[in-house]
Amino acid sequence: MKTRRLGPNGPEVSSVGLGCMGMSAFYGAPSDEATATGVLHRALELGVTLFDTAEMYGPYTNEELLGRAFAGRRDRIFLATKFGIGYNAERTALKVDGSPANVRRAIEGSLKRLNTDHVDLYYLHRVDPDTPIEETVGAMAELVTEGKVRFLGLSEAAPETLRKAHATHPITALQTEYSLWSREPEDGILQTCEELGIGFVPYSPLGRGFLSGDIQSIDDLEEGDFRRTNPRFMGENFQKNIDLVKAVTAIATDKGVTAAQLALAWVLAQGEHLVPIPGTRRVTTLEDNVASAEVALTAGDLARIEAVFPKDAAAGERYAAAGRAALNR
Repeated sequence: MKTRRLGPNGPEVSSVGLGCMGMSAFYGAPSDEATATGVLHRALELGVTLFDTAEMYGPYTNEELLGRAFAGRRDRIFLATKFGIGYNAERTALKVDGSPANVRRAIEGSLKRLNTDHVDLYYLHRVDPDTPIEETVGAMAELVTEGKVRFLGLSEAAPETLRKAHATHPITALQTEYSLWSREPEDGILQTCEELGIGFVPYSPLGRGFLSGDIQSIDDLEEGDFRRTNPRFMGENFQKNIDLVKAVTAIATDKGVTAAQLALAWVLAQGEHLVPIPGTRRVTTLEDNVASAEVALTAGDLARIEAVFPKDAAAGERYAAAGRAALNR
């Protein structure tokens, strides 16, 4: 597996990481533990080192899964988790808490569930509008001093927030959705990360699986899968987006790679400080995704992809209203 750094002076990790959320939450019934553990162990065998989770995933059960799966293997992985977000009781809105008190509460729970004495990369999952980012990051920085956290990150933060945070304590990585169909980071976020020497970790780099071409109907998704309520998977938007994926798949076929590999290679080609974290529940998909690190795209390939899937071509918002409210703060 090739490696990259999260920023020019940041930690070295595998060029493709693994997002672990879907094993435990949001995509229908959770994976059984044996299957999920098999995927995690196979990822290690393939050279993946960056594993991404959060206290919200489950909630809590995804961290517990990783804690058990990596027992005795902790020194081989770069472990990232996130805190500070949850749903209200009705699941109609997100609750965000970036208070210093919650920083302290959250890390103690994550360390216990992850069966470790430190987290390599600790993210604020969403920016709390009621707590100055300097206070949140200041409290997170105390965890670095104490050895409970090695590096700090933010998720879905606006450029100005990122600057304020970085001035308080060095920010190693920003995690934000980025893919062929979610290109908002190109409007200032990617540039800010590059300017400040901050790594960028695209989540959902395969458009929550849509860009793989494997989802042809809403019926391909389990009952309870949150994508059934995602605007891009609904109504007319679904068919418009399928047409975009078909065009990308044709390019992938010409290159002798899968649609997923082409989409991930496109993300990797956007900058050396980008480290995508596609998720999966299946070993075969994992192997396909990891192989994208070996796919080289020429300038002609990139131009051809841009022609059939230009910026802002995707139909529908990337989140429903409850999720959108917490973005780009």
